Amino acid sequence: MNEESLYLESVELLKELISTQSFSFHEENTATLLENWLNKNSIPFKRHVNNIYCYNKYYNEEKPNILLNSHHDTVEPNDSYTNDPYEPIVDQGKLYGLGSNDAGASLVSLLSTFKFFYDCKNLNYNLIFLASAEEEKSGKNGIKSVIPKLPKIDFAIIGEPTKMEIAIAEKGLIVFDLIIEGTSSHAAHPNTNNPIQKINKIIDQINALDFNKVSKTLGKVKVTITQINAGKQHNVVPSNVKMVVDVRVNDLYSNKEILEIFQQNVDCKILPRNLELNSKSIDSNHQINYVAKKLNINTYGSPTLSDQSKIKCDSVKIGPGDSERSHTANEFVFLDEIKEAIPKYIKILETLKI
Repeated sequence: MNEESLYLESVELLKELISTQSFSFHEENTATLLENWLNKNSIPFKRHVNNIYCYNKYYNEEKPNILLNSHHDTVEPNDSYTNDPYEPIVDQGKLYGLGSNDAGASLVSLLSTFKFFYDCKNLNYNLIFLASAEEEKSGKNGIKSVIPKLPKIDFAIIGEPTKMEIAIAEKGLIVFDLIIEGTSSHAAHPNTNNPIQKINKIIDQINALDFNKVSKTLGKVKVTITQINAGKQHNVVPSNVKMVVDVRVNDLYSNKEILEIFQQNVDCKILPRNLELNSKSIDSNHQINYVAKKLNINTYGSPTLSDQSKIKCDSVKIGPGDSERSHTANEFVFLDEIKEAIPKYIKILETLKI
């Protein structure tokens, strides 16, 4: 099948995906939609919960395995949408709709790439395509639950919006729940242990944290306070203040090291939600860097997390669209981005030697 036909098929599939609600943990219908597409194209597949995966036709156990992965779950639409998030609208070269950019365009482009190579007899490697679930919430039934069912993966391409540049590294993530303890009382009475009055001190301590190791590809560790909650009524001093801190970790720190620095320097209860989402980077001598140079593809370090954090093998992140459009109102992808992505993915795989 030629690249133009693959592109047109990809756009039609993406429109169907946009029209089908698929919030994290509730991707049953898009999983079934992908099953139907694979059946229509005579490609055998397996399903684990809402994850769909399949192998190239002439799979050979003696060859290395390359995983092509993207996710089909979405976040919920925010309140600023003026379009119907589930109506795939094409206007001035843009395809609008929830999940169009993150990561529907990558998903359909990688699937079309897989289809291009599916029945090739003389590949130097095997291809495994995986449409994973629960990526947006790092759920237990996402990619992490599927990897043990697959053969050893030697290299993975993770489809996320990168403007088709190759992210050779990405920051890890820790979300901390902070609890500032105090003493509850009636507002009319003296109280020297009001937790709200401790907030400034805690914020100052967080701002003073010194993460002095700066990565060449990922820059500095970034710490952002994203939520502060306290109190329920005007005349009651609350017993505590709850804060949420988002930490994006470079490849020079482990998540456990970040936790230790917080515990040593911030005077409140510190509860990490997950310490497993560490940063990821690929060796500078890996073949993908040669491929990027040969094909004149820019490489960079990504500040955003993906399913790379949940797999052990060497991997990179690359896909059509722009990360800055992800999770925004009236999300869109340029149709030309999909049209250009498929031949670029194909060229990368034709050039890559594993």
